Amino acid sequence: MCGIVGYIGTKRSYPILMKGLHRLEYRGYDSAGCALISDEDNNLHVYKAKGKVSDLEATANEKDTTGTLGIAHTRWATHGIPSEVNAHPHISESGNITLVHNGIIENYVTLREQLKKRGFTFHSETDTEVLVQLIEYTQNKLGCGLGNAVRNALRLVVGAYAIAVIDKRHPDQLVAARKSSPLAVGVVEDNSEFFLASDASPIVEYTNQIVYLKDEEVAIIQRNHPLKVYNLKGTEADTEVKEVDLDLSMLDHEGYPHFMLKEIFDQPNVLKDCMRGRVVESPYSHAPQVILSAVTNNRRQLLRARRIVIVSCGTSWHAGLIGKQLIEHFCRIPVEVAYASEFRYSEPVIEHDDVIIPISQSGETADTLAAIQLAKQQGALVYGIVNGVGSSIARESDTGTYIHVGPEIGVASTKAFTGQVTVLTMLALALGMIKGTVEQDEYEATIRELQLIPTKIEKILLQNDKIKNLASIFTYAKNFLYLGRGYNYPVALEGALKLKEISYIHAEGYPAAEMKHGPIALIDEEMPVVFLTNHHRRYQKVISNLQEVISRHGRILAIIEEGDEQVKNMVTDFIEVPSTLSCLAPLLSVIPLQLLSYHIAVARGLNVDQPRNLAKSVTVE
Repeated sequence: MCGIVGYIGTKRSYPILMKGLHRLEYRGYDSAGCALISDEDNNLHVYKAKGKVSDLEATANEKDTTGTLGIAHTRWATHGIPSEVNAHPHISESGNITLVHNGIIENYVTLREQLKKRGFTFHSETDTEVLVQLIEYTQNKLGCGLGNAVRNALRLVVGAYAIAVIDKRHPDQLVAARKSSPLAVGVVEDNSEFFLASDASPIVEYTNQIVYLKDEEVAIIQRNHPLKVYNLKGTEADTEVKEVDLDLSMLDHEGYPHFMLKEIFDQPNVLKDCMRGRVVESPYSHAPQVILSAVTNNRRQLLRARRIVIVSCGTSWHAGLIGKQLIEHFCRIPVEVAYASEFRYSEPVIEHDDVIIPISQSGETADTLAAIQLAKQQGALVYGIVNGVGSSIARESDTGTYIHVGPEIGVASTKAFTGQVTVLTMLALALGMIKGTVEQDEYEATIRELQLIPTKIEKILLQNDKIKNLASIFTYAKNFLYLGRGYNYPVALEGALKLKEISYIHAEGYPAAEMKHGPIALIDEEMPVVFLTNHHRRYQKVISNLQEVISRHGRILAIIEEGDEQVKNMVTDFIEVPSTLSCLAPLLSVIPLQLLSYHIAVARGLNVDQPRNLAKSVTVE
């Protein structure tokens, strides 16, 4: 995944582009670049650097960065190693056209060979350079303008793309297009300026009026003219302007050293936002209830659901495993949880009375998007659970529920995970009530306890210093084992993933009872074992698993329920979390694991927000 920013208007473009790239740097940070067209002489200035946006700023320092038209890019490498040559923007043979690109051109090898035969030369290893040369070739062959050249060139392309293109001979025009990769256009009322970005975060400071391009749409952005959008056949498309409400404070560190720590501490407030207007008191009985409009409006299809299939990737997949237990418990509907990357290629049997639930923080995950498109073709209802408002998955879903936890900048997901679990809990309760598969007492008690979760998370966060001190003990480790049962088993998986993502320590999550079927062979005095012993109906069985590790001299860190003296007396290191219902345990037990992984990574001197080789959302295969 890469980040694209563009601007055309009355202001100097360079500062806007750089601020935008910083806000998109979570999307890619192995190289960056920008292209600017000077207002005075229409000269094209391209600056590129290997590394972060700050390296690009150093490269461009004291160089000509004037002009009111520009495009910029921060890269997460797919084709070609991170280098200045492979960094975007890429320039056409004549030097007139330059382009930035997010996505993968699958037939780039064939296109490159064809273009070589026509005299084009290539300097990088990227598929993107092929695209800019193809646009120039098309423009020369057809004798057309930039917009038509882009449109006709893209008809020859196989793959995914979001692109921004400028031509120094047309300094009043910016052309953008997308397929299977997000791109948004910010507009102002008088058309005096336009903003372009991979998501809304670089745009909302300037305008909240945004057009999200659809697949195979080309936007012709002309200075002082209304936005025009066409499909690849040249037919003008309707544009829908959406008003985006984004809290800009969530895009800044606000005194925290890293976005990840800020977002961990955001969770009490954002979970309240997630529940606001959905968990309410009944005006008739003064009892709590969950109201989800998507459930109410799709009552008939949800009630006839024969099966639910959750499709997701990474952290969202872990949330889905918790959702499976919640839905099966409260709704008595069988649930499968599939990796989207496997589901889309597995020839899945999907019936018209199935419900597919894609879960995605960004709403742009390529495999998840492809999975739901497959499901829709076979007649299933798609109920999306996403955080990215106006995202591709949100638009492709038949219905769904936004997480509403605000933008998540840290690559390692934290508040999105708890937001997803909260939405899944509300969905299970709402659907269970209309199905009549949950008793009123349990329904009300669960909602009451869900309302208390933000306050209980605040209590856990007060132990941040203690967890930081514990983390310093475990920086020596090369391997970790995370063990949990029931609702806490997916939390063990999530805790292990967080540690791998940002500290580069190998970690595995396992059901505690499965330890004896292999992982127990790894346990010795050098192996830290994180045990989730809190909130479990099979508590004594977990204690037995704990004793098995102790007898093999494993170094245990236990996540325990407040007041659990039995486990306290068995282990040296423990973190207490408040008591709650078993089904809500993940919302609490995951918090200390997030903090543990964060502090271990910081103690190891690593870049927490931008871990190596990772991008926030995987928008290409």
